Amino acid sequence: MKVLLVNPPIFDFTAYDFWLRPYGMLRVAGQLQHSCNLSFFNFLVSLKRDAWGRGRFNGTVVTKPKPLKDIPRKFRRFGRPRKDFQELLCAQSFDAVLIQTYMTYWYPGVQEVIEDIRSFQPSAKIVLGGVYATLCPSHARSLGADSVVEGADLEPLWRMLSIEPKNAPPYWPPGYTDVGIIKITEGCPFDCTYCAAKLLYPGFSSRPPADCMNELFHMCRLGAENIAFYDDALLFQPDQILVPFLKESIKANVQVLFHTPNALNARFMTPELATLMVQAGFASFYFGLESHAPSWHQATGGKVTAEEFAAAVRYLRESGAKSILTYIIAGHPDSDSQDLESSIRFAHRCGTSVMLSEFSPIPNTVDGEKSSRWADMEEPLSHNKTAFAIRRLGTKYLNELKDLSHSVNM
Repeated sequence: MKVLLVNPPIFDFTAYDFWLRPYGMLRVAGQLQHSCNLSFFNFLVSLKRDAWGRGRFNGTVVTKPKPLKDIPRKFRRFGRPRKDFQELLCAQSFDAVLIQTYMTYWYPGVQEVIEDIRSFQPSAKIVLGGVYATLCPSHARSLGADSVVEGADLEPLWRMLSIEPKNAPPYWPPGYTDVGIIKITEGCPFDCTYCAAKLLYPGFSSRPPADCMNELFHMCRLGAENIAFYDDALLFQPDQILVPFLKESIKANVQVLFHTPNALNARFMTPELATLMVQAGFASFYFGLESHAPSWHQATGGKVTAEEFAAAVRYLRESGAKSILTYIIAGHPDSDSQDLESSIRFAHRCGTSVMLSEFSPIPNTVDGEKSSRWADMEEPLSHNKTAFAIRRLGTKYLNELKDLSHSVNM
């Protein structure tokens, strides 16, 4: 069977290659590569990357869709030209096409890919999986795919392809291995009101240590220089999960830089863990503070306190960490209680850089339900983070927050 894997283009106001890889699809592909002929088409080829493997995508200004007409920003299509994909479909035939989906509001890129497959190879089976497919399954089905895989249950996929999956590391296409992705856990033990983790993977569990180490060694053999953790709760139960992984990688003298683009929970950082992470090669640490207001944290899940955050940063600084960044949510429906300006200055005083994380309302979450005042939750384009933050805070105030963040980071 000939299977094509597609990483679709992005339609948005902004997009950046922040260690963005279709990890879920590549894990699925690893389980079927023993019995399939795999090809990979990647729309998201970033321009010149930095030393950590991040870079900008080429973007072309396109017509703004109707649900976003009121947003005073240019709308772009990010990714390789559409004709490149069409030429591939003309040159080769495929039995099935697996398409990775990310943000709910990026579905126009998925829609474009499906349209071209139907035009050039109408007999190919089309399968969607990932975040959008799981959070908005009914909407995803309306795009015309043959199958929409929700969550982590892959049995419908195996039945459709008539394949028995085989446990194996993710499939990494040739030339796509300078940046690697890994997860050593699944799910999240917390229940933050703004987060989709519980919807994507109910419960929390650690992955088999041998599988994790095999993935790490596999990526190193392929030439990965930077590896990003996609875990939702990397620091949870560290003595049972992360610490053994780090000790094994240190013992094996793994020479890569580790990164944590998903927010770390500062509550579980200790001096010993900080030292071990730095020793193992962690080059960047991203914390999810979101706000330093106690009342806001209590109302949204009680993930971390300001005191726990300050202590975690101190432990890392004392261990020699150089790059520590803090996410502050901008545009949350309960922004009035966040004390945003004070939160930005607090994170800076603790010794971190600040990244404003514009809020995207997620269907079927507590805060998603609160967001209907500013967004049509039935239309995924209304989940767009840029659009929602502007509608919630106004352009002037949002720009003031961005200016403040830039100024404290200088």
